[in-house]
Parts: sequence; structure tokens; C-alpha cells
Amino acid sequence: MRIATFNLLHGQPLAPDGAPRPYPADPGAPLAEAVAALDADVLALQEVDRHQARSGGTDQAAVAAAAMGAGDWRFAAALHGRPAPVAGWLPEPSAPNGLRVYGPGEVGDGAPPSYGTALLTRLPVRHWRARRFAPAPFGLPLRVAGRRGLTPVPDEPRVALAAVLEGGRGPFTVVAAHLSFVPGWNMAQLAGIRRWIADLPQPYLVLGDFNLVGAVPRTVLGGATVLERTSPRVRVRELRAAGRARPQLSGAARRRRARGPRPRLQGWYDLARTPTYPSHRPAVQFDHVLAVGVPRAAVGPAAAPRSAVSDHRPLLVRVSL
Repeated sequence: MRIATFNLLHGQPLAPDGAPRPYPADPGAPLAEAVAALDADVLALQEVDRHQARSGGTDQAAVAAAAMGAGDWRFAAALHGRPAPVAGWLPEPSAPNGLRVYGPGEVGDGAPPSYGTALLTRLPVRHWRARRFAPAPFGLPLRVAGRRGLTPVPDEPRVALAAVLEGGRGPFTVVAAHLSFVPGWNMAQLAGIRRWIADLPQPYLVLGDFNLVGAVPRTVLGGATVLERTSPRVRVRELRAAGRARPQLSGAARRRRARGPRPRLQGWYDLARTPTYPSHRPAVQFDHVLAVGVPRAAVGPAAAPRSAVSDHRPLLVRVSL
């Protein structure tokens, strides 16, 4: 199957040099074309608009679902409101507070404008789950598409969506997430996601824009797994008990054992390592597909193809599950 993640930048069309282009008469058309080209079986989307004026009032999750032929999908609103140049977001007074999740049954419901994360799939879904993260108490100066220099940007609430899907070899769990750009805050969110899905079936695939690079995401997930598995005191007691129960070996036997091959620990790892940002000239990888419980032999080629929308490139990988 084909697994993908894509930060949409609210479906913003971009020129080959990265400059914003106006939306066409059908504002959802560029997004639909980009999603259809991925031909993904499971697709995580970030920076998704729903009924926003800037993107032509499009329900972008619904447009993407139709383009890829998704049998089921969910859009989790991180916030309800409208973007503002300096304030970040202006809340919608009549909108629901906190987390709100929309699906195929809410298309055309006339709900207030919102913005968040989506997870779409062609596979049967056993279970859906959503979680909202509070924003960091401070923002950072960032580069914003269409503006020169750095722009002060406040942090915003974040959401994650999890789905237990039915694969050819049994159930597995997929998570779509968009994490804070504030260092440290995003790592805590990622560790929280690992604990949040602990009761769901493995294998796990965690997809999204984490605003983290290199080995940091898999290190954070691996650390959360270890901490969740056992507390330090319990682990020390287990090791001491194991040492007392272990038969005593002669010096020669100990030396032979030390020279023998050691089993390789199987933990979280990246299914794709390639730059995804900025889309016109990728230099860093903010977008990731991480897994545990997926044999490396089950992972096929990965790609970050060019798209006519967004300042991120989509990340696509083939996996046998």
C-alpha cells in the first residue's frame, strides 16, 4: 500500500520559484490534482482549511477524500476562526470550543470556518480517535510564504488523529499529526502521542509535519516507549533479579558469550529520509513517516514528488502490511 503525508499550506498554489499564485475559479482543483497524483491508500494532511475564505470556502478534507477515493476520513479542527496577519487567528464567537471532529457525514453542514489536520484512508477502519494539544505560551519569528524576512508567529493549538486500520495481515494503527514549531514543546507533544496510542494495536505508523529534523523524532518516540514500558525502579529490580537467577559461567564461557553476536534492538525508525521543505528547493525534512513493528523488508521505495500546491512536498512510501 501507499502511505503519504502532506502539509497543504491550506492548498495554496505556488509558482515554480515558491511564490504564491492566486486560487483558480475552482479553488479546490489544484489540491484535488495534487492528491490524485499521489494515489495514496492512507494520507495524512496538515494545515487543512474548512470553509475558509482564503481558500475559497472549500472543505479541503472532503475534496482530498474524493480525489483519492477514500472510503473513510476524519478532519480534526485545531481551532475555529479566521487567520489574521499578526494575531495568528481570530476565534469564531459562535464556533464550538475545544476539539471538534468532522467526517463524511458533515460535508456541507455550513459549520464555521476551521483549520486543522485530516486522516484519509481507502482501508476499512476499526476505530477513530482524536486529541488536541494546547499551544506553547510563546511564538517564534518564522519565514512565511509571500512575505520577506521573518514574521513573528504565535503558536496555535495542534491536533492528532489516530485510526486502527484493517490491513492484509491484520490491524495496525496510523496517526496523523502536526506538531508545534516551538522547540521542546513539539517533542513533548510527540511523546504524548506515543503514550496516547499505547492501548491500540501495533504496528504503529506516525505521519505528519513534526517541525523536527534528523533522528530527533524517532529518538523521542523510542524514549517514550521505554518510559512507558517500565519505571526506573521497577527496571532496576528486574535486572537485579535476572542477575541472581542467571547461572554462573566460567571465565572461558563468559569470554565466548561476549564475543557472540548480539541481537539488534528493533525500535522506531524512519521509513523515508529525504528533504521536503521548501517545496521549490528542498533542504530539510520536517515531514516524517515513522514506524515500529513494521519489518524493514516490508518497506519499499519512498519519494517526495513536486506538487503545484504548498511550501512542503508530500512524502510518499510503499509499505506491505
